Amino acid sequence: MQTPPDVLFADAGSAGRIHINKPRSLNSLTEGMCSDIHTRLRQWQDDDAIRVVIVTAEGERAFCAGGDVRRVYEIGRTDPVGARRFFAAEYRMDALIAGFPKPYVCLIDGIVMGGGLGISVNGRYRVAGERTTAAMPETGIGLLPDVGATAFLNAAPGRIGLYLGLSGARMNVADTLHAGFMTHFVPAARHPELADALAGLGGGDDDFATVEGVLGDFAEDPGPSELAGRQDDIDRLFAADTVEEIVAALAADGTEFAAETLATLRRMSPTSMKITARQLTSHPGLSVRDALTLEYRMICHVLERHDFYEGVRAVLIDKDGNPWWNPDTLEEVAREEVEAHFAPLGDAELVLG
Repeated sequence: MQTPPDVLFADAGSAGRIHINKPRSLNSLTEGMCSDIHTRLRQWQDDDAIRVVIVTAEGERAFCAGGDVRRVYEIGRTDPVGARRFFAAEYRMDALIAGFPKPYVCLIDGIVMGGGLGISVNGRYRVAGERTTAAMPETGIGLLPDVGATAFLNAAPGRIGLYLGLSGARMNVADTLHAGFMTHFVPAARHPELADALAGLGGGDDDFATVEGVLGDFAEDPGPSELAGRQDDIDRLFAADTVEEIVAALAADGTEFAAETLATLRRMSPTSMKITARQLTSHPGLSVRDALTLEYRMICHVLERHDFYEGVRAVLIDKDGNPWWNPDTLEEVAREEVEAHFAPLGDAELVLG
């Protein structure tokens, strides 16, 4: 029996349809999937018959739980340079999505994390269903918020982007709207109807206005956001630019939220947290393309170090939840080590085209 493709493409009416088709692995992205999506988007952007792109995913558990970091782990242990290829393919896809000249609509439900946010948040319209759970959990596996996160985390209100990037905190659908990750809430049961409405766009001079009108007709109120209710606390507790100062503020606060957040940060890679804080606080206002260039540089340095491989081992391979970070305290992560993650790559810099 022939195995179905990991990603399906179709021309349906005036829409180009992308359907991620790996439900058993929570629709995680591979290098090949990213390259295939990039190729098809390049074709559709020049095809006058295609006026909107619609992205969906198979199954109810996840839209896309991220990139296939297990595969990167397997390659990178012996060939860190070879492991870069996945990120290069993913980031080129993300850059094309960010600058796509036609309406690009993701219909999202279930888990959407890491690379799943790259394929969605970098696009123009992100429609969340009621089961949506979003996060950037990279510091928990020795990585950093990437796929353009330097841009979209910094676009979140106040200090929420820094909080999300350091803690990997999960958001529900109302939270994702507050943070700017999603643009609309439409119950998942109506997503097929919405997709059909978008695919049947009639004539008009402004496809973006037409799509926005359709989305407005379907959109509903998801209710209050707990993240919005925490805005003042987050802005206060994450006001500093260094992880040490943030940890000190959390330790001195005495609230349940501060205590829970502090406990979370203490489980993360100290190196990942310090490079993430430097990444986000020192690079406000970057375009997605510039963010991806910066993040690729950082990722390449991470792939040559210990914590990513140990984090993946603890979370995804052995699943013991007990990573041995090196260094294992914030104080031991030297400033020079942090700065080394931002060093130029010379001829190996990412070329987005």
